[in-house]
Amino acid sequence: MVWWPALSRPHRAIYNEVTPSPNGEYLLVTKIKRPISHLLPMNGFAEDVEILDRKGVVVGKIADRPSREGVPLTGVETGPRAFRWRADQPATLVWAEALDGGDLKNKVPFRDKVMTLAAPFTTEPTEITKTEWRFRDIAYTEKGIALLSEFDRPSRHIRTWVLDGGEPRKLWDRKQDAAYENPGTPVTRRSGGAIVQINDYIYLIGEGASKEGDRPFLDRLSLKTLASERLFHSASDAYELPIAPLTDDATQVLMRRETPKDTPNYWVGSRQITAFEDPQPQLRGVTHQYVTYKRNDGVTLGATLYLPAAYKQGEKLPVILWAYPREFGDADAASQVSGSPNKFTIVSGYSHMFLLLSGYAIFDNPTMPIIGAGEAANDHYVEQLVASAEAAIDKVVEMGVGDRDRIGVGGHSYGAFMTANLLAHSRLFRAGFAESGAYNRTLTPFGFQSERRTFWEVPQVYETMSPFFFADKIKDPIFLMHGEADDNSGTFPIQSERFYMALKGHGATVRYVTLPDEAHGYAARETLLDVLAERINWFDKYVKNAPARRVSAGDDRSRRRARGRDLPPGRSQ
Repeated sequence: MVWWPALSRPHRAIYNEVTPSPNGEYLLVTKIKRPISHLLPMNGFAEDVEILDRKGVVVGKIADRPSREGVPLTGVETGPRAFRWRADQPATLVWAEALDGGDLKNKVPFRDKVMTLAAPFTTEPTEITKTEWRFRDIAYTEKGIALLSEFDRPSRHIRTWVLDGGEPRKLWDRKQDAAYENPGTPVTRRSGGAIVQINDYIYLIGEGASKEGDRPFLDRLSLKTLASERLFHSASDAYELPIAPLTDDATQVLMRRETPKDTPNYWVGSRQITAFEDPQPQLRGVTHQYVTYKRNDGVTLGATLYLPAAYKQGEKLPVILWAYPREFGDADAASQVSGSPNKFTIVSGYSHMFLLLSGYAIFDNPTMPIIGAGEAANDHYVEQLVASAEAAIDKVVEMGVGDRDRIGVGGHSYGAFMTANLLAHSRLFRAGFAESGAYNRTLTPFGFQSERRTFWEVPQVYETMSPFFFADKIKDPIFLMHGEADDNSGTFPIQSERFYMALKGHGATVRYVTLPDEAHGYAARETLLDVLAERINWFDKYVKNAPARRVSAGDDRSRRRARGRDLPPGRSQ
């Protein structure tokens, strides 16, 4: 352990970051400066970036960064940013600086320049290279070769370059959401984080997303030819994740292996290293499968269907759909399969998966893609969201697992926002459970999630996406839950407070619970148990044991649901 006398002295400040140099002689420190703005998250506060030596003396003032007030939504600050130590050097800093004023609207040949400065930090910084797109990351191998990545927001593309002293060579160029094309992540040393380089090769570990689900891999990449060779690919009937090569030639690899029936354990080849036992025997017998289905616009969707241990073939169960929408630039990216059918089922915290123990089927993480070119995906948010939910319900019913009259929906944060919108714009679900959500987008007027247009640019989008504006349309029970100390800038508790009042004022069936001292995610044991109990009680009352309801043929949203039940035209139930 390195002893730092400097840390034992009272350097009074709010430190955002403290990172030691690879040789342990210096500290890179980022200190938040007052006054602190309540309009910005912490990463937008004004900061001093300094270098301290082992005695706590400031040996380098690297940057005096102003607050991010006034920085464009899709932009960056104009001065030095994204500081990091070069892992292959004793004490050398690297960072990026904008060349376009930090604004993507400015047309320039290069967006950023990448700078470096070595100890003792008394000379002028030197430029490493310039990037045509926005700088994203840089990492060094043990032999000083850099992998630099840049990102183009309009096209959602990531490019990675090899910098080895000559002209930059393009290594990868792929769409950000193209999971099937993800080349993996370089293997690094535990001591210092430099990328492992053996002769001219580095190793890559990836999830191996494919149409059959995730099949992790280990590749060897030549930095000379830029060609890769697959050394390991997970079996199709197991989830085998490479952790690290144990030898230079990767003939021995530490692996984490699991199957739906086998507890995750570590292996080297055919030799089992650990013998972890099943931590949750109550869940054994739970089955799951990844299913695919199509939305009405032809987009392929997918989800993992979990069935409780006591399930009998042909039995119709109450079903809970738990989801989190995402934006995509095109249908191909939205249709990609995610996850693995070969993972061992383990639940923790206040997971919705505990509902399996109460006799529910869980339609977990169904893809709810919002597709649109550039920044326009949310122009059709509601239509695509409802269409995705309809397709999911159709699949559950087609499989014979559930019936349309006992399906609930829930989600956390943006998933809570989704839940409220589905209840506002359809009668597909008997009840919803919304945790720590935002329901009035005019309270987040400068963008949210992947939306970067402001309220004043597209007021109709903000209004249409806000379930608060449709509180009078919500006819099915909804549960609102929120941490009283929610620190997420887009989901302050006032979102749930005002939505609750709007719902109550229109006679909706609604329950609102606040969680003392809890932030955006919940932590206290008492809280977690309470969340689980509230969730089970709510869905038991309004989904599992709910009486059949009549569908009014005069309600457009009800007619949508009636068509889904194959009722003859004009019939109601």
